[in-house]
Order: sequence, then C-alpha cells, then structure tokens
Amino acid sequence: MSYRAILSYAWDLAEHGVGNSVSAFTEMGLDTVSMAGTYHAGKFLRPQGKSGKVYFPEDGTAYFRHDDTRYGAIKPAPNSILTETDVLTQLCDDGRMNINVWLVLMHNTRLGMQHPDAVVRNAFGDPYFYNLCPSAPAARDYAIGLARDVTERYPISGISLEAPGFTPYAHGYHHETSFVRQDPMFEGLMGLCFCTHCVTAATARGIEAEGLKAEVAARIASFLDSDVDIPEDMGRAFWMAEIATNSDLRAYLDFRAEQVTSLVAEIRDRVRADCDVAVIPSVARPTGGAWYEGTDLRAVAEITGIIEACFYEPSAARIAADLFDLKHRVPDDTRIRGILRPSYPDIENKAEFLAAVDILVKGGVTDLAFYNFGHQRRKNLEWIGDALARVPQ
Repeated sequence: MSYRAILSYAWDLAEHGVGNSVSAFTEMGLDTVSMAGTYHAGKFLRPQGKSGKVYFPEDGTAYFRHDDTRYGAIKPAPNSILTETDVLTQLCDDGRMNINVWLVLMHNTRLGMQHPDAVVRNAFGDPYFYNLCPSAPAARDYAIGLARDVTERYPISGISLEAPGFTPYAHGYHHETSFVRQDPMFEGLMGLCFCTHCVTAATARGIEAEGLKAEVAARIASFLDSDVDIPEDMGRAFWMAEIATNSDLRAYLDFRAEQVTSLVAEIRDRVRADCDVAVIPSVARPTGGAWYEGTDLRAVAEITGIIEACFYEPSAARIAADLFDLKHRVPDDTRIRGILRPSYPDIENKAEFLAAVDILVKGGVTDLAFYNFGHQRRKNLEWIGDALARVPQ
C-alpha cells in the first residue's frame, strides 16, 4: 500500500474541517492522513490557525473514543475535543484517503503523575513522570491496549508507534532548569532507569542491576560534587568508553532493548493482522542513536517490517548519511518510511528539500510523510506536492 502521508493533529483538522482538509491533501498528491491518536503537551505556533496562532494541547490525552475494558490500571484520558466531535471517525467515513494513527506510547506526563509506580526512575530513585517505563506491567498493558483499541474500533490502515521505550534525560520538560553543564556522559547515566520493575527483571536475567545502580549513582554524585565541566566532545568519548569497558552497563543496555523489542512484538501480535505497524524509532538524531532509548532497529524491523524514520536534518547530505547508516542496521527487506519537515529548523529552501526527496527515492524510500499540517506555512506545504511529483508511483 502506498504511503504518502501528512502528519496531523485532531484540533487542526477539526478547525479547518475534515472534508476541506482531505480535499487539500489529495490535491497535493497525498494518499494518507496520519493523525495523532495520543499526544503530549506542547506550545505550538500555527501559521494557518483560524481561532488563534498559538495552541496548547491538553497533556497526555487520547484523540479517539476508547474502551476502558481493553486496559488495566492505566487508562487513556480522553481529549475534550471528543465531547464535540470524533475527528478520526470523520476521516475514516470520508473514504478518500488511507488513515494511519500515530500513537505516542510511553511519553505521557499526565498518566505518569497519576501512576508514579509505573514511571522511569533514575539511580537515585527520582521519578521521571514524563516517561512510563516499558518494564512496568501496567505501562505495557496501556500501550498494548491503545494499539488494540484504536485498530479494533476504527477501520484504519495502520499505526505508527512513537516513544515505545526510554525517553532520553535531555528530551525536555516544562521550565527545565540546570545550572550544571550537561554532557553526553552525564545525560547517558542520568537517563538510565533503575525502577523496581527494571531492576527486578534485569536481576532475573543474571545482570548485576543493584550494583550498577549504586555505581551509576556514585558516578553522578561525584560529578555533581566536583568543580569540573566536561566539554561535549570529551563527554561523548567518556560515554563511549564507559559502554565499551563496563560489561554490566552493556548488559543493562541490552536488557533495555529486550524490554522494548518484546513490547513491540506484543503489540504487533495483538492488533489486526491486516493493519500495518510501523515504529518511529527515536526522538534523537540521527536514527542510529535509537539504541539508547531501547530501540534495537534490526530487532523491531524484523517484527514489524516497517521503520518510520524522522529525517529531521538541515541538509540533503545529512539525510543521505542517516539513510546510508539506517539501511545497514535493518534487514534488507525492511520497508523504510521517511518523515521530513519542509521548513525551519530543518530544510529551509525548496531546492534542498527536493534534493532530499530525490536522495530518499534513489535510496529506495518512496514511502514519505511530512510533519506537520498545522505547523507549516502555506508555501512550505506547497513544496510537498512538488516533491511527490518526483516520487515514482
């Protein structure tokens, strides 16, 4: 099935009208709408907003009508838009485009605050409320429930799984404050989860998780007690050295990947067989860095067959490099989708954007998606039609 998609939010589709939006999308040569089915908080500038130019979505809510019986302790929080309209039903009923639902799974502050026993915790036991832990049974049940629920209640063609794993420490949070210079070594250690669920499961696999937890806490405390600032390049080298020489850390990182891989496998097993399941592997750049979040690119590609990579880079050359690396990390028969942002902060001119599309097509990537309907100026959206005209049918 062809995948020429526009990523969209329910609030933008509702404001512009689903029918009007679909008409505009089809004129651009698109055949798929990928609507966010669950999403986090944000502050979004909307160049074409009709009721305002800045939008604050409700944190951690679902944009489809859910069935509580498909969930355990953690259930979706319905977005208030559902009291007025069901945009996903309207999209499906329109019938002119394929409908994909993009699900943000573990990155959910609202639900993390409600279920602190199911969130990531660092080596000191501090909770990261923005990240449900993929080792926590309740969090896993929630993620599986979302995927089952939306694919059984709506006649959609597929789902895209974002944030199935461990969100990096430096991903960002409201008014995040630090007066210590943070480097890759610090961020790597601070982002490790040592919650009870992770430690118990890792210990059962023969990993010295408690010892590693104490070692990581001591290393971080030593840095915070020091007067040393570590430059970015040195911190990256120190982090690489730690991974290369600390066998307990390497085993723990492998364990994290096993947790995420098994979750993706359960989701693929539980949703409709005729429904595509793609994995958006990372919030970081480049795509190869997804390993830190627990995304084993080869393993999840073998399960789902589809990797939907965010080629969020400022040049066609960098996109070429990212694709080159990604193709070496997944099986040859993997279907790679590419998500592009045709504007600042990525590719800011049309010629470079078209060159990036040409590079992806030459590399065998003809399934393309564009982020995001509500965030782009009209001129940038127009580039999409020109780009798709260069993609073979």
